[in-house]
Amino acid sequence: MSEVLEVDARGLECPMPLLKAKRALNSLSSGEQLRVLATDSGSVRDFDVFARQSGHRLLQSDEQDGVYCYLLQKA
Repeated sequence: MSEVLEVDARGLECPMPLLKAKRALNSLSSGEQLRVLATDSGSVRDFDVFARQSGHRLLQSDEQDGVYCYLLQKA
């Protein structure tokens, strides 16, 4: 599998982390993965809803020291 593309959205507020993720996903092929780093606590709900509605898979969602990390796989 190819490298995981990473988007650093730390310091950005809603809806910017999700918008940056959507833009990055558009550049990926089906099956490729995207890691997003964010500090906006609202992004937890945003990424969960986005994954369910878009068909992309949310493989991982966790938080450490105020940084939320999401791993998405493009549909």
